[in-house]
Amino acid sequence: MLRRIPNIPLRPNPSLCKLLSSSSTPNSTSNSPHPLSQSQLNSLVLTHYTPHRGKFTNLLQNVVASHPVLLTASHNLRTAAHNAPSLLDSNHFSLHEMGLHLRENRFDVAASTVSVGTGQSYLVLPTLKLKVLMEAIRLVLTAIYDERFATFSYGGRVSMGRHTAVRYLKNSVVNPTWWFSVGFNSGAEFGARHVDKLCFVLQQKIDDEVLIRVIKALFECGVVRVELGSCWFGRGFPDESGLSAVLLNIYFDGFDKQVQEMRLRKNEENPRIEVKEDGVLFKPAKIYAVRYLDEILVITSGSKMLAVELRNWVVEYLGGSLELMVDEMRTCIHSAVSEKIDFMGMELQAVPPSVLRPTMSEKAVRARKKYLRQKEVRALELKNARERNRKKLGMKIMSHVFNKLKTSDRLKSEYRIENEVREIFSTWADEVVQEFLGSLDERWEWYRKLSAGTFLSLRHIRQQLPEELVDSYDKFQEQVDKHLNPVRERKAREEEERRVIEEAEQKYAKRTVEDLTKVCVKVDAPIEVMRKAVKLIGFTNPMGRPRPITLLTALEDADIIKWYAGIGRRWLDFYCCCHNFKMVKTIVSYHLRFSCILTLAEKHESTKREAMQHYTKDLKVFDINGNEELFFPTEREVKMMGDKNLSDPKPVDGAFSLALIRLASDEPPYSCVAHFCDRTDTIVYRVRLLQSQLNVTPLDEKKLVLGMGAINERLHLKCFPLCSDHIHELYMGRITFQDIDCTSFVDVD
Repeated sequence: MLRRIPNIPLRPNPSLCKLLSSSSTPNSTSNSPHPLSQSQLNSLVLTHYTPHRGKFTNLLQNVVASHPVLLTASHNLRTAAHNAPSLLDSNHFSLHEMGLHLRENRFDVAASTVSVGTGQSYLVLPTLKLKVLMEAIRLVLTAIYDERFATFSYGGRVSMGRHTAVRYLKNSVVNPTWWFSVGFNSGAEFGARHVDKLCFVLQQKIDDEVLIRVIKALFECGVVRVELGSCWFGRGFPDESGLSAVLLNIYFDGFDKQVQEMRLRKNEENPRIEVKEDGVLFKPAKIYAVRYLDEILVITSGSKMLAVELRNWVVEYLGGSLELMVDEMRTCIHSAVSEKIDFMGMELQAVPPSVLRPTMSEKAVRARKKYLRQKEVRALELKNARERNRKKLGMKIMSHVFNKLKTSDRLKSEYRIENEVREIFSTWADEVVQEFLGSLDERWEWYRKLSAGTFLSLRHIRQQLPEELVDSYDKFQEQVDKHLNPVRERKAREEEERRVIEEAEQKYAKRTVEDLTKVCVKVDAPIEVMRKAVKLIGFTNPMGRPRPITLLTALEDADIIKWYAGIGRRWLDFYCCCHNFKMVKTIVSYHLRFSCILTLAEKHESTKREAMQHYTKDLKVFDINGNEELFFPTEREVKMMGDKNLSDPKPVDGAFSLALIRLASDEPPYSCVAHFCDRTDTIVYRVRLLQSQLNVTPLDEKKLVLGMGAINERLHLKCFPLCSDHIHELYMGRITFQDIDCTSFVDVD
């Protein structure tokens, strides 16, 4: 549903403004341990909106620097852990002091960064304090812009992730004929002129020079980066931030509004027409668009000329107004029916509805008929067993009553069982009658015997008999016709069978017409890309058979299983919305599971059979207390998986290229590097990047899998202390390197 959003002036409640402005002072909520809800944050931001100017003012000093907002940002960054301390008791830094520096404009962004590496190729990472500031800015910008973004803008927004975009493509896009995805030059720099343009867009809604200056400083220091046309966004890499996604959405907001206006104009030119059953099929020209961060897909249901005009306009607008370097070779038009297109790490193609909802095959029909026959046989066996048991129980009751009556003049008992016996026999009789009436063949047999060939139906015989006998016979025949004549029921059954056949024919005709006149979007997982990635990392040999990964033999058994489980679960969560999800299940259940078993067998110098006997196919391990633990999804669990709730899962790129090797050292205990984790019972792990082990660089397109990102090689061989809870979450893929403080690495010889 397309709609225009009017520019309604915002008028905050004066009493609410006074309350929130008083709560944003340094001393009013300094002891409050609770973060702000989204509605409270929106209200706090609205208190700094000036209606006559249509802008927000003093956001950094009065909103971003306020203790509630900094506390909320810290809560968003804090990773889930057992027995996590309160942020007010954290020993990392003081939120009050940080807010004071921001209000007094004394916060140094450059001093809150750490450079990893030497020379020109170095990696700039933000400290935990700077991450809190970036998250606070993201919260404020989200409160201002999120409701103003276009409906087809996905990524970096709440409940607007990959799976939501896939649902829109599958349910809303009808009869696509031509489409194209916008490709940017790989590694295109988001330079100073783009930052200036972004700040100009921000200044149209925000009148805060200090905030604009801080955002520019974040870009200048390199802690906020935008790499268009590369596999970088939404991966959970350490040099990625949620603020980059919001700023990118703001930068593309003008483009989204122009596309929205074009869609509205096209809908007004081609209004929806209700066609009757005997009418003519009408396919109006439509324009659809989906943008996930820097990935843009434009779809048309009209002619190719319309698609060419759209493509030329998109290239001109992005290259002119937004000054972006568009790769025109990759931004080419494809036929939606005959060609696949890659988008958001998935493959899209327009197919008839019968491909998405296929009819039952002959084999499935035979299996269903066999199941129904088996069901009827089981029902008949139960019926015979029930009748046999009734006969035995009835004979026992009759024998008991007969023996009692034979030994005495009348039946004597301490308990009165006549009512119970009468109820049992009445129930049996009712069930027998119902079964008899339900069988048309038995009713027809008895009806034929009782109504045909009797001499009482002859007229000269009826005249010689008493009138009472004739009346009784006529009443008896009426009851026979009423209860035993199956003609009416047989007609009703034949009518029901005819109706079922007609409905099946109508469904077949409708399905045939839809296949000839309608196409839908099919979303598939890139199976060939997944197989290439599995072969590149070393899960399989060149023949496609599972093989062990020798590098992982240095890990504990549970950590090996967790590493495989994290990759498998991420793949299953990411591609659960795809049509060929069954093939993804096969890769996880076969290649990853047996590669894990072979790795465990190589570590313990045993055979595959011995490893399977010890760990089972479900890869069970036991903790210190002897309790059984399951990390890898079981075969039954994988089989039952399907399309889940709408989410924005991260790809498997980060977990694919990462191995954490536990170090044995006598160094003093370090604090856990996870955000706001003060635990000191940590273990030091050394980072080993598999692309370094395989001598593969992200720029080597021949060896590297297309669309697969990698963690920056500057973190190779770095050491990080992690507690048991967070190393478990990191292995299982629930947190990423974006959720830990990578600037707190330690030097271990």
